Amino acid sequence: MPSPKFWPGGFLPHSNCYKVQLENSFSLWSFTVCFSGHPPNGSLWCQAGMGCLGTQRAPRAFLLLPLLLYVARRSNLTQLQSGSKKKKVTKAERLKLLQEEEERRLKEEEEARLKYEKEEMERLEIQRIEKEKWNRLEAKDLERRNEELEELYLLERCFPEAEKLKQETRMLSQWKHYIQCDGSPDPSIAQEMNTFISLWKEKTNETFEEVIEKSKVVLNLIEKLKFILLETPPCDLQDKNIIQYQESILQLQELLHLKFNVATEILLRQASTLADLDSGNMEKVIKDENVTLYVWANLKKNPRHRSVRFSETQIGFEIPRILATSDIAVRLLHTHYDHVSALHPVSTPSKEHTSSVTELVKDDVENVEKAISKEVEEESKQQEKQSHLIQEEKLKVEEEQDDIEVKMSSAEEESEVIKCELEMKVLSETVSAAQLLLVENSSEKPDFFENDMVDLFQFTTLGGVYHLDILELPPQCKPVKGWMIVEILKEGLQKYTYPPETTEDFETENAFPPIEVTLEVHENVIFFENPMVVRWDAEGKHWRTDGISNVSYKPNERLVTFSLDTFGPVTLIQDAHINMPYQSWELRPLDVNKVLLTVTTVFTEIQIQIKENLCMLSSVKLKDKKHISILEGTWMTPIPFIIALKEAGLNIFPTRYSHFYVVINNKARMNLSKFNVVPLVEVKAYRQMALLSSTFAFGWSKWNLLCNSTKVVFKVREHLPEECTENPNWALLMFSGDRAQRLKIKEESEAFSEALKEETEFHSTLYHMVRDFASKEAMEKVRSSNCQFVNSVCHMLLSTRLLSYS
Repeated sequence: MPSPKFWPGGFLPHSNCYKVQLENSFSLWSFTVCFSGHPPNGSLWCQAGMGCLGTQRAPRAFLLLPLLLYVARRSNLTQLQSGSKKKKVTKAERLKLLQEEEERRLKEEEEARLKYEKEEMERLEIQRIEKEKWNRLEAKDLERRNEELEELYLLERCFPEAEKLKQETRMLSQWKHYIQCDGSPDPSIAQEMNTFISLWKEKTNETFEEVIEKSKVVLNLIEKLKFILLETPPCDLQDKNIIQYQESILQLQELLHLKFNVATEILLRQASTLADLDSGNMEKVIKDENVTLYVWANLKKNPRHRSVRFSETQIGFEIPRILATSDIAVRLLHTHYDHVSALHPVSTPSKEHTSSVTELVKDDVENVEKAISKEVEEESKQQEKQSHLIQEEKLKVEEEQDDIEVKMSSAEEESEVIKCELEMKVLSETVSAAQLLLVENSSEKPDFFENDMVDLFQFTTLGGVYHLDILELPPQCKPVKGWMIVEILKEGLQKYTYPPETTEDFETENAFPPIEVTLEVHENVIFFENPMVVRWDAEGKHWRTDGISNVSYKPNERLVTFSLDTFGPVTLIQDAHINMPYQSWELRPLDVNKVLLTVTTVFTEIQIQIKENLCMLSSVKLKDKKHISILEGTWMTPIPFIIALKEAGLNIFPTRYSHFYVVINNKARMNLSKFNVVPLVEVKAYRQMALLSSTFAFGWSKWNLLCNSTKVVFKVREHLPEECTENPNWALLMFSGDRAQRLKIKEESEAFSEALKEETEFHSTLYHMVRDFASKEAMEKVRSSNCQFVNSVCHMLLSTRLLSYS
């Protein structure tokens, strides 16, 4: 309510009026008449808005208006108060009101109770109907389970068939190697490998170029031996064979490095003849696809010449004064492979599982052989009896003999079929064991590593090894009367110890400062973060991070600079799980027996094409920019392809220890339980996804993180060439290994629910689940898929473990 205020100009004496501002609303206030003409103290005045009055004086009648309104209001209030005082509520009336209130409350409670009971009955009825429907669906699923599993078994025969083709390919390659007679040994035969190593040891005075050429054969043998260990099914690998192959690999690696040292010594003997005219020192660079050699020989011993940079490169050293005045040579041998780190252990299945499989197969084979021999004996006895009883009827006997021969041949054919079935059963067991081994998680973390030691289960070496050595300069060749005379040291090439073991003879403490080294990162390697530099500890046989300081990396020039306390092998490492967990993934058909696998990580998007038994890197995107890799466009079999991607820094392949270093889904962590349960759900899902991959697209779902650890959730849709890929119609499937169902929720839903989609049913396999909403053409394509293609897709899914590491 607005308070009254006087109009400017104030009160005029002896006029009995005031100048006031009027508004459209009036307020009542206490008013006391004052015959002096002045307003009383503390009285309230109304404001009446009359713009036309302006500052004119209000008439006396107008001044009485507030008083009249006030008196009228007071009289009304007095009448109301007197009326309320007269109508007092009696005790009976008060009790009646309370009774009515109680009745109303009871009525409301009764209505609420009835409403709740009705809703509860409706809810229970809905639950009963849903449970009955669920039980009917479960009963129907159980009724047709055997039939569906038998059909799935026939479809999954493609896996042993693909393994049989692999065995035939390996045997064919051995035969081709045998008929080539190119002098290279068969790496799987120990006698041939020992002969090859012994003959090469005896060969001396090989130049560096000759050793490089020979190294191509050696590296090929090492690669073949590693592939044998990786490609041969674990059940077929015996312990003695594993030891034999690993020993051959180590012998070849040691011999190859020894040959490089001998060739370096021969090269340094000629340092004086190869000296540079400007500096007077010798500098030599030899490049090859597998090895790069940088050698600098200090012939002038100029104390001012302390910066060594190899021509046309930025690779070099900053040597201290003591080295600049010594008879030394500095060698940088960059091998594009890693023969320094220890060999990775070969995964093999448990002996109990292997023995059970072999005993089962042996029993089946023996039973079949006994049955076949029994049938043959009975047929032969019957033939003898009939030939003795009826001799005169020769025609009949001949006809019966023909019938018996036909029966015997049919029995032999049946035995061949049974043997073939047994062989496929053995291969199926072998393939299943190998696939389970790919997703097996170790229950124990690797041995404890010290603070400065590098855990090669967590990190990986990239770009090869840089062998940094300070060598004592050998005696130089001297021309004498047309001859070149050279002193050959019995101990061979010697390393220069820096810093020396005793430094008492030297005055200053900083006489042996760290040596600054600048190296070039291999062009085919991708580092998503700045690389870490580590050195090799020859005594402890492991990589270490201490003894290295002032590390800096220039990504554009691909140069890494650091200071090294003492020389030796160094390498660059990166977190092996830097691209894990994946952000999303998709498996999409491209053509007949050809798919595209896309894996998106924090740093990159990798696309892999798969066809038949081959894989190819389709593209690599780094922060929305395409990266050109040497692997793009090159088709390889799955295992060599996986190794090539790892060596290029594109590691999306977890190991059995990866769950200790990556925060992952429960599908992988379930193996950490007391009983080390094998994730059969994951393996079955990958196998059946591979069977359907020629026609159906699969994708990542956020609900896979929220479902139970014994189940997986992913998106699936039939791939139609003419459909729009911007808004594909995905279906959400949940699979527990023994049951597949289509979920009611969508990817965009707010909460996870295992509720079944309307008008859908349970199935025992993914194949039968998608058949409910797929076209006949799609299922026909699935049944006619190439076995090698299905096996390759399955191997890639098992190697990436998309359902656990996304």
